[in-house]
Amino acid sequence: MSLLRTVVLPALGAIAVLTAAGRTIRLLDGDDPREDRAVRALQAAFGHLPAEADAALAPGSTRAAAREPVDRVTAPLSWYSGVPQTIANGALWCGVTWVLTRDRRAAAAPGAALALETACFVASAALVRRPRPSGVWRPEHPHATSSFPSGHTAAAFALHGTLADLLDRRGARGARLVGPLLRCGVPGAIAFSRVYRGQHHISDTVAGALLGIWSAAVVRRTLLSS
Repeated sequence: MSLLRTVVLPALGAIAVLTAAGRTIRLLDGDDPREDRAVRALQAAFGHLPAEADAALAPGSTRAAAREPVDRVTAPLSWYSGVPQTIANGALWCGVTWVLTRDRRAAAAPGAALALETACFVASAALVRRPRPSGVWRPEHPHATSSFPSGHTAAAFALHGTLADLLDRRGARGARLVGPLLRCGVPGAIAFSRVYRGQHHISDTVAGALLGIWSAAVVRRTLLSS
């Protein structure tokens, strides 16, 4: 009963809110929203055009243009936030936390945050079904899932926010410095990388960030508050 009240019902509420928000955004601004103009302008400022993505993604092709600095930075960030990497990252931190604390609730926290975020993401994405941005430079293949919300962004905020909570809980030295980097710096950079590389509309990453922050808060309240 406690799990139903503290996790299941809030998760259903989060799915409902995300679905309503995603469908409203599509209804009001269509599938080629005005927010994408800023993304296209930023990409163009660094010399990227949509046609370049077609050449870059063609089988056996190589990119002729030299990679500019933002491309070089966002590529590993986008890779780091990928699904296999995130699963491995979560499992790694569950194991590290168990070795350091021998606390089952703390050790389960990173995995729980990712599981909650993933459940809400998958359900809401299936209901919203928003297409990926069009007419943008996209140097990597997008996932087949809906563009809204951004699952990579949500997972980054959920996992890294939970890691920051674990540091705070242990009173670890340097938590005041590392905490903001984990909560905002790394996930925010990942969100930017997903937008810059044409994988998501800006509003997708905003929704993903809110989902990830909420997921970490639920885990903090249910597993780490005692």
